[in-house]
Amino acid sequence: MRRRVEAGKPALSGMFTRAEVTYAWPKDDGTAGSDREPVAIFNGEAVHAYLGHLPEDEIEAMLNELANELGHALGQERIYVAFCSRTWILSCEPDGA
Repeated sequence: MRRRVEAGKPALSGMFTRAEVTYAWPKDDGTAGSDREPVAIFNGEAVHAYLGHLPEDEIEAMLNELANELGHALGQERIYVAFCSRTWILSCEPDGA
């Protein structure tokens, strides 16, 4: 967000929480596998006083940009983004790809 402001672009404000997602799956042999991965949760807002004039597609583009950077930083291949009542999945290419 700092780079956006330095470039004269609008930026989101919000809070990051570091966490882990855990998941499990059934294996062919009848046992269960499980794993966990780091995640970052961003709760933010397009502050009306500064960004109230922006259309939703521009806010979505900022969220996608932020999500992509987080995905790279955490080594994730997929990033889940929720905005208003919609959710979508972004694919994140690994660094060096």
